Amino acid sequence: MEGCLSASAPSSSGSSTGKRPPVFVITGTSGEGKSTLARLLLERVPELALAISATTRARRPEEQEDREYYFWPDEKFDRKLAEDAFLEYVRLPWGEGRRSGTLWSEIERITGSGRPVLLELETGGALAVRDRVPGSVTIFITAPNREELERRLRARGTESEGEIEERLAQALEQSKLADEFSYTVVNDQLERAIDELEVIVKREIATARA
Repeated sequence: MEGCLSASAPSSSGSSTGKRPPVFVITGTSGEGKSTLARLLLERVPELALAISATTRARRPEEQEDREYYFWPDEKFDRKLAEDAFLEYVRLPWGEGRRSGTLWSEIERITGSGRPVLLELETGGALAVRDRVPGSVTIFITAPNREELERRLRARGTESEGEIEERLAQALEQSKLADEFSYTVVNDQLERAIDELEVIVKREIATARA
């Protein structure tokens, strides 16, 4: 997965104690439930704030501009890359060269208010944040097995047969990277998985404030 990192970092912590609020990254391949878990986590830990990524992929019917993503044409994405506006970006391995990325301005916006950041990223982007943001907490979400992952992808009905096969192949490769992340959560049962995720995040927030 191709990626690009900005040369500059946010300049302020936004914390009254002088400590930088933690940055949490939820990652995993498509169909493993990371979007659902991220949404539920925001409900359970309302002090978290979701950083909105920019993407060049098409908006899905249930998505809204400035909520799930900033949906940008390639020209605007290229301009922001030239301005070093991205903490990270990835070129998605499916589709026609579509890209998604995290803006430094989103990190600044959230930490400037003293709130912890939540990012939901592809695996390559998550690894980039791990390397570029000291103390970031990366959480890898995985399905219990390949069969369940394939079932979830087909149930979504948002990808072609070719894209499903590409995503399954990528999932097998990315599962080998699980040890690169701070935590791994198996999304076998949604309620159990979100309970585990909530415990991790609240513990890390408490540790950062100690």
